[in-house]
Amino acid sequence: MMCFRKAQISRSFRIAQTSCLFAGTLAFSGCAVGPKYKTPSTPTPPAYKEIGNWKTAQPNEQNLGGTWWGIFHDPQLNALEQQVAVSNQNLKQSIAQYQQARAAVRYARADYYPTFTANPSATREEEYSNNRRPRSSVFNGTTFTDLEFPVSFSYQTNAWGRVSRNVESYREQAQASAADLAVINLSVHATLAFDYYAARTLDAEEKLLSDTVAQYQQACQLNEDLYEGGLASEVEVEQARTILETTRAQMIDVGVARAQYEHAVAVLLGKPPAEFSLPALPLTAPPPAIPVGIPSELLERRPDIAAAERLVASANAQVGLARTAYYPLVSIFGSGGFESNTITTLFQGPSALWAVGPSAVVTLFDVGRRRALNDQAKAAYDASVASYRQTTLNAFQEVEDNLAALRILEQEAGVQATAVQAAQRSLDLSNTRYDGGVTSYLEVITAENAALSDEVTAVNILGRRMASAVLLIEALGGGWDRSSLPQHPECCGRLVSAHSGQ
Repeated sequence: MMCFRKAQISRSFRIAQTSCLFAGTLAFSGCAVGPKYKTPSTPTPPAYKEIGNWKTAQPNEQNLGGTWWGIFHDPQLNALEQQVAVSNQNLKQSIAQYQQARAAVRYARADYYPTFTANPSATREEEYSNNRRPRSSVFNGTTFTDLEFPVSFSYQTNAWGRVSRNVESYREQAQASAADLAVINLSVHATLAFDYYAARTLDAEEKLLSDTVAQYQQACQLNEDLYEGGLASEVEVEQARTILETTRAQMIDVGVARAQYEHAVAVLLGKPPAEFSLPALPLTAPPPAIPVGIPSELLERRPDIAAAERLVASANAQVGLARTAYYPLVSIFGSGGFESNTITTLFQGPSALWAVGPSAVVTLFDVGRRRALNDQAKAAYDASVASYRQTTLNAFQEVEDNLAALRILEQEAGVQATAVQAAQRSLDLSNTRYDGGVTSYLEVITAENAALSDEVTAVNILGRRMASAVLLIEALGGGWDRSSLPQHPECCGRLVSAHSGQ
């Protein structure tokens, strides 16, 4: 009798083993339905239009790398950029969103394996009713105990790629989230550099106005002395005082924008503005040469393009997943365990029970639901393709815009430098004529206004050139490369630490 029970149990395990093997075969050798993914084509020009005769450094001469701000050779900027990676709240939020996407992939991958559940129970029952179910008269009015320890499993097979398509979609979404993290990381660092050089431009303008105020103070004092000596009129004194106070007001007004940029840098660093101070450092040097490369490289260097392309791949997987609705849903289910009326015999062979078997569900008529689901998935795919292509076009536009800005502003800076020299020469001649009594002080004031205006314009052009250099680096991807995307985001955490600076 014992041998029979052992043989029965052994046969049960063999059946369960065979069922699991059958399920595994469906899971890993089933053919996934749906379109095979191919990256959508995008129009890519052979060269950038706005480079013109303006030559930049070749990629082999300078490489932006991950810490692209080092190309500016600015120690103060380097120190600030290093603080962004560990303090900026927008970056931390993006890291959390990427971790959320990774967890979603792991959740979807769990469908590759069966789910096991256990439901132990113990009941004490006294049976009187003969109408409840047929019972032997032996149990009528008898109190008995029923102990159960069942374990069951359920498994939805990967037939037709039902599971693998879903995992594929979530994996592509996680990669898109990783690219979004790179977009935020690049944007935060670029915004910091933009605000930093805007503040330095205002520092240069304030220094220029401060030096001019000092010169105007001397001129005003000179006119007051001449007036007291009877050699100048009161009109000339008031003219000198007017230009002095006007310039002083301009110098004070610069502080408004300068304070705002300082506060913006503080927030980017994750600090309250009251706890941060940006030392004044007038901008003097022009921007460095930027290694631009060729347009085809932009598709690999822009994280937002990579994110849009990964969303296209995810939408393509969803098309395949929607198509599986036309095929049977194959599942394996089983249960086993022990049942006894006493704890001492619960886990013995005669107390064992089991059941195992496959099932398939086929939808015969659903009033067009599956067709609507497939149409919805295809429309979502078409929308993601359009978004990807538009993102690519926007990227080319941003590069061309800033290439044009740098090239044209460099030419403008040369012309403006000539204008500054001419204005200074005119001012020197007017001072000479005034000292010789040939002209009035009004001519000197006019020349001073022209010279100051040209110098302020030259400072602002320098600031615009630096801003365009930062924006060009951002438009080029800031040294990011598509190979940085994790191939298996559900089991790789290195990308988070790389972007967090930790």
